[in-house]
Amino acid sequence: MDRFRVRGGRRLGGSVRVSGAKNAALPALAATLLTDQPVTLNNVPGVNDVRTMFRVLEHLGAEAVVENGSSCRVRVGALKELEAPYDLVRKMRASVLVLGPLVARFGRARVSLPGGCAIGERPIEMHLAALRRLGATVELAHGYVDARAGRLEGAEITFEMKTVTGTENALMAATLARGSTVLRNCAGEPEIVDLAELLRAMGARIEGAGSDVIRIEGVPSLHGAVHSIVPDRIEAATFIMAGVLAGGSVSVEACRPDHLGAPIERLREAGARIETTETSVRVSGGFPLSSRDVVTAPYPGFATDLQAQYMTAMTQASGASVITEAIFENRFMHVSELRRMGADISHDGRQAIVKGRTRLTGAQVMATDLRASACLVLAALIAEGTTDLNRVYHIDRGYERIEEKLLALGADIERMKT
Repeated sequence: MDRFRVRGGRRLGGSVRVSGAKNAALPALAATLLTDQPVTLNNVPGVNDVRTMFRVLEHLGAEAVVENGSSCRVRVGALKELEAPYDLVRKMRASVLVLGPLVARFGRARVSLPGGCAIGERPIEMHLAALRRLGATVELAHGYVDARAGRLEGAEITFEMKTVTGTENALMAATLARGSTVLRNCAGEPEIVDLAELLRAMGARIEGAGSDVIRIEGVPSLHGAVHSIVPDRIEAATFIMAGVLAGGSVSVEACRPDHLGAPIERLREAGARIETTETSVRVSGGFPLSSRDVVTAPYPGFATDLQAQYMTAMTQASGASVITEAIFENRFMHVSELRRMGADISHDGRQAIVKGRTRLTGAQVMATDLRASACLVLAALIAEGTTDLNRVYHIDRGYERIEEKLLALGADIERMKT
């Protein structure tokens, strides 16, 4: 297990380029199962979750070729398997996204119940209910979902609550269903809009992606396409917070500021100096911060995937802030590690109280999930002394070469091989 060694106190400066969004690349890769023609995806991030999805597709029989580092060409002809096994799916929850495309095009799928970060309950019942509404027979047995159907039939589907991967799975399945499908109470994340743009380029008929209601008119087949993955808004916001905390002047390039409204607004309210263009965000660090409360919410609210990083920022703000985690019930595992570094944080249930202006010091800490690892990197950048961050395989799941990007900004960070 590799670890990062960070010597804190270095001022950051310069520019950093944001990679493609992991959470958009994964459903896009799953969507390649919907056609027998090649699909080319550009701006694909080189992160471990994407590599896991490649292995899932290759296990099923897809031909996947990575070109020029961030581009890939996927072709799915006749499959040799219709099962996504436990050994692959356990590593990443998004593997369940192959379920809808497999049933829609091949009439059957057997997918292991998914794994991923242990941040709380993330059941897939809404995925399965949507497939049943579309006419599939779905059974759960021995840790696997077994779904079968002839051609799926369009239907009206209302999700009990907003679900990103549930919306994506139903959207992909409905593209090949006979007739019209209406999805209600849909999640509106930019990654869903990005998936819909890819599907439309493949010949799907979709309206309303990004809103509460998505309408799909099924087509007999889809074709190949070329598509560029949207920039990663979570990575962009993480670097913005790094600039706020440790920056002289940091420019975050190749991003979508229009996808970053909630975190930028809250950081500005706290006193951060942030300027935006159409494709970049410039942060001027060194200005005092004031505490501001935050409640996580579905997009366009404050993303749960930024809650941990924001908590690190609030350890350096004057006053006390209340951070409420309204999405996942077990997403404060990073609190104990921040305390090891000197943070003054208490939490009860879904609320954490952060007392700011605390002196952080380097320590041995451990990443517990993907976004928790990012918050510990931010803390290490501003801590006195040296921090060793263990189990960085978590951060490798969703951040492409984060240590190299921070090093280019002036951070003293190195990957220690073990």
